[in-house]
Amino acid sequence: MDKKIPTLADTVWTRLDRKAGAIIELTARQLRHRISTWVVLSMGVALMALLLLFYVDSIRQSFEPIDNDGDSVDEDNDGYPLGQELKYGTSDFDASSYPGSGFYIPEDEIDWNDDTRSFYGNKTWNGAAFFEYEWIDYSYSGDWWDEIVDWESEISTCPDGQVFIDWQPRYAEACIVADDEYFIYGKWKGKGQATVPEDWELRWGYYSQSFDVVPDPPEMYIDEDDIDCFDTDGNRVDCPSGTKLGGSHGFDNDGDCLRDGYQFSENYDFIYDYNYYQFQDDRNGNGVRCDVYWYVDADGNEVMGISADDNVDEDPDDERYVGELSHRTFIIGVGKMAFIILLGLFIPLFLSLGLVRDETENGTLHFLLSKPIHRGEFILYRLLGYLAIVASYVIVLALVVGLITATLGPGDQFFRFSDLPVWLGIGISTTFVLAAYGALFNTMGLISPKYGVYFCIIFGIWEFMMGTFSIINPNWTVSSISITHWALQMIDAIVLMAWPDTLQWAEIGEAF
Repeated sequence: MDKKIPTLADTVWTRLDRKAGAIIELTARQLRHRISTWVVLSMGVALMALLLLFYVDSIRQSFEPIDNDGDSVDEDNDGYPLGQELKYGTSDFDASSYPGSGFYIPEDEIDWNDDTRSFYGNKTWNGAAFFEYEWIDYSYSGDWWDEIVDWESEISTCPDGQVFIDWQPRYAEACIVADDEYFIYGKWKGKGQATVPEDWELRWGYYSQSFDVVPDPPEMYIDEDDIDCFDTDGNRVDCPSGTKLGGSHGFDNDGDCLRDGYQFSENYDFIYDYNYYQFQDDRNGNGVRCDVYWYVDADGNEVMGISADDNVDEDPDDERYVGELSHRTFIIGVGKMAFIILLGLFIPLFLSLGLVRDETENGTLHFLLSKPIHRGEFILYRLLGYLAIVASYVIVLALVVGLITATLGPGDQFFRFSDLPVWLGIGISTTFVLAAYGALFNTMGLISPKYGVYFCIIFGIWEFMMGTFSIINPNWTVSSISITHWALQMIDAIVLMAWPDTLQWAEIGEAF
């Protein structure tokens, strides 16, 4: 008698598919009808909506230009910005020293150990002296920080005793010794006899002829030195340059590195600039004055570092570069913090913990297991049903957020297609995290139905801490034993594949 050949409907795999489909469908239906599911998923949508509101608000607002090198300030309120004062060698901390005011030209001095301790003249003085005056320029007045004597304040009588021994004068101040005589410590202008105390010094000179200089507007010194790159033919191109990634780039647009045509008075310290560090016009040591050197790897395909000479490309166009960096930082930050760490932890905590435990407590587990199905299969299919819901949710949510940011993002293009692979990768990475945490939390709920939730919370806190540490320092060894760490590494890998120039942008952000 011939054996009956089983039909496709009677095969083992078909029966397996039927059992799997039934349990997966049951799990998905149960999750859809739970209020907790909708609350948790709605909170995720609300979180993304809030983040998008901040993003849209920042995009709509025009970027406020930032004076990165600080040369638009006017510390002494003389109407001339620091960048213009540098060109003329004048001080931005002395209102009497401004472009066109003339230079101080030193003539002579009485040193601390000179035998001759007196000098008569009509000079600009600087030091400590008893001054029997015939004339004093009381309009030449200032404060202690610009070293000029403040003649506008009340001048009191000097204390009794010997100066610097019995009493100490205050810098940039004067006191009355007698009629037509002051003791002065600081800078002043006047005609008379100056007598210097022992072990102290006095210098004098005069100012050159003044001339008129029209003040530059402060806006002229904001975003005035953009980041410059050149191709192999020497033409200026957008950074980073595709045809000439490494080598000498940069251009001193505002001239504060080359300093050609700058005027310097004899007391102007050219070596130390206004940022109080030693100025070097070849800090990168490549033998080219005032440039920016881009270091690349052996293949010439990746920027490994950027070294700029002082005051070169130091004040770039913020809207052009900060906009792109901010956009990418937003996407990476939302992907890591909002999707991987927050959604990746909270969704499994509320949805997967009771996948099997609740069936046990409700008494339905014994009914389900009375069917021809293994316990391991049942747990697996329950997890697959849970994943069918949460994976669809995070991938759709990531793509919706991606469509919005790709449409509103910076750049000349209408739609940033390169953003979509990143958002899709964020959704897939989050799905892996949801699967891992879902399996762990479900297992904890099975092992300890009463205390499993506490174990899950403790584990979630650990994962949150490790994820935060991984963002701060991806190379930290301890964080590598966490699930979050490897999910964040997946996002980094996806970002590098979707945006191959990410490391170059990171170097630009760090260098400038």
